[in-house]
Amino acid sequence: MNRDDRSRASLEDRVRRELADSIDEELELELGDHLLSRLPDQPDLPSDDAVDRKFYFTELLRLQRELIKLQDWVVTHKLKVVVLFEGRDAAGKGGVIKRVTQRLNPRVCRTVALSAPSERERTQWYFQRYVAHLPAAGEIALFDRSWYNRAGVERVMGFCSEADVDEFFRTVPEFERMLVRSGIILVKYWFSITDEEQNLRFLMRIHDPLKQWKLSPMDLESRRRWEEYTKAKEEMLGRTHIPEAPWWVVEGNNKRRARLNCIHHLLTQVPYQEVSHEAIVLPQREHKPDYLRMPVAPELYVPSVY
Repeated sequence: MNRDDRSRASLEDRVRRELADSIDEELELELGDHLLSRLPDQPDLPSDDAVDRKFYFTELLRLQRELIKLQDWVVTHKLKVVVLFEGRDAAGKGGVIKRVTQRLNPRVCRTVALSAPSERERTQWYFQRYVAHLPAAGEIALFDRSWYNRAGVERVMGFCSEADVDEFFRTVPEFERMLVRSGIILVKYWFSITDEEQNLRFLMRIHDPLKQWKLSPMDLESRRRWEEYTKAKEEMLGRTHIPEAPWWVVEGNNKRRARLNCIHHLLTQVPYQEVSHEAIVLPQREHKPDYLRMPVAPELYVPSVY
């Protein structure tokens, strides 16, 4: 097999892996132990980097059970946890966040994904709109992009001045030390993918009507400015990697491996133990002999199309 044939075969493997992941994504919420044993193997993914389908689902469920234990510990001990997810567009941040929150209580673990700042917010202290979303006791806040927008997209796209960036780099270490001193557990992840992998994921989104919404004009422009983002990322990691809040880089080319590795690592960042609960007993329903259920008017029902 010549070089071109090998390159084509590698691309076909990656496309098949991406398609298989999209299909399996729809199964995850319905998946339980009783279904794991019935999952068919996936022999059509020969790549050395592939993660066995059954192993992936088994590990994902095991890690999600541990996340529930972590959630109970956070609530019981009134901890405050902040996790930042940063990285290039299509690097897999949203996929990991989805798997973290999938089986957790949304009142405890919530995702913060802020849109572009309003005119009023542009006049505020830069960190002000993020502070409003920090957790209270017993809460976990997952930031799908964060105050590091200033060091990345805002800088590369020219939405702020270099003076603004320099001020950010001077301020953010002390801001994060202040958060940690206040009792917040702060974990920062950067999702890293290759140039070729981002190009493939963008093309997959362009040709998938169900995922086209994920591509904004800003995302497309970021693709063109790959090298500028690389330079900005390198300076950001170099100037904001502090002992109180270090950066952790997640290799993101393989989505399944990245999800498992990131969740496994997150579980090590918050020491926790299983919280004992009293056995749940379903109470007997009360029956009121004088209660008469009123009929529901037929026009109130949703039509039975299916």
